[in-house]
Amino acid sequence: MSKKYKAIVIGTSAGGLEALVKILMPLPKDFSLPIIIVQHISPDSDNYMTQYLNSVCDINIKEADEKEKIKAGNVYIAPPNYHLLIEENFTLSLSNQEKVNFSRPSIDVLFETAAYAYGSTLIGVILTGANNDGSKGMKLIHNFNGLTIAQDPKTAYVDNMPLAAIKATKIDYILPLEKIAELLIKIHSGQKKKK
Repeated sequence: MSKKYKAIVIGTSAGGLEALVKILMPLPKDFSLPIIIVQHISPDSDNYMTQYLNSVCDINIKEADEKEKIKAGNVYIAPPNYHLLIEENFTLSLSNQEKVNFSRPSIDVLFETAAYAYGSTLIGVILTGANNDGSKGMKLIHNFNGLTIAQDPKTAYVDNMPLAAIKATKIDYILPLEKIAELLIKIHSGQKKKK
């Protein structure tokens, strides 16, 4: 793992909050890779998820804002009813264009724009969920030589999303949630040592 990664994108749907807790909670306070997340949520949700994750995790978790610059050490979550995009100047952008894969925010929209912005320095993670959103984005991340990680479908609350991604492209790691957190920490500490 000699490559230097610059960002992580995570997509999840049904069962996602529990999955995110298992991945984000173990991350140390000094975990500096920015993480950008799309969780399928109802359009009229409040920001309970962001507040809850912030209360149980050591790293800073916030709802993404329009034109916000992506900073090390932050976790950004797509607000309800908005697609979250990453611009090529590494700022976040919100859009209320039509749904993609019946979803807004859509995982594919985040993953595809992130792949174009970060190229081979991106890590894509697909978790539990009930449709195939994210599979096209994972394929693009793989095509750009980014790192692809899927939750082991056998451990997912709903296995459709990881299965669709595994079918769509080559996944570098298929792991249960706690092993995903371990891998991200290992990559991060490996990069810190190289500085």
